[in-house]
Amino acid sequence: MLLTGWTKAITRAECRPEAQTVHCIARLKEDIGPVIPYLNAVLGGYTYIKEPPSVTFRSQGKLISVHADHIAINALQDAEEAEKILQWLKGEINEAWEKRQSITPSYEAAPKPQVIEIVRLLPKTNCRKCGQPTCIVFAALAAEGGRGAEHCPALSPEAREQLAAYLRRFRFEV
Repeated sequence: MLLTGWTKAITRAECRPEAQTVHCIARLKEDIGPVIPYLNAVLGGYTYIKEPPSVTFRSQGKLISVHADHIAINALQDAEEAEKILQWLKGEINEAWEKRQSITPSYEAAPKPQVIEIVRLLPKTNCRKCGQPTCIVFAALAAEGGRGAEHCPALSPEAREQLAAYLRRFRFEV
C-alpha cells in the first residue's frame, strides 16, 4: 500500500464569502510522486505536469489535483464529501500502484474535447432549457466536464447519443 493517510484542511474561498462550496487540501503522509504517471494512465488526466509530478482530472463533478505530497479538491459540499472522495482516490492510487507492472505510465494529458465540436452536435437554439444562456456556454461547460448530453433537454435521442459518445472519448464523468 503506497498511500495510508492524510491530514485535511477544509476552506472557503476568502475572496467569495458567499460561496456555497468548500475546498479541500489533503496533506499526504507519504510521497506518492512515483504513482502519478500510472494514475494518469488509469484515470485519464485532464492536465499532467512531469516536474514536479502532478495530474489533474475531473471526477464526481469535481476538479481533483494529485501532487506528490498533497491532493486538492474543489467545489465540495462539505468535509464529509471530501473524505468520501479522498477514500475513493486512496483506493485508485493504491490499486494503480499495485498494478503498475501491467499499466503503461502516461506522461501526457488526455486529449480534450473541442467546444466547436460540441456546438456542432447541439440544436443551436439557445433555448435555455439546460439552464445556460446559450448553446455555446453549454458547450464550454461540457468541454470542461461540467455538463453531459443528458443535461440538454432539446437534443433529439440520436443527437444525445452522438454527444454522449463524443464526450465518452474523453473519459468525463458527470
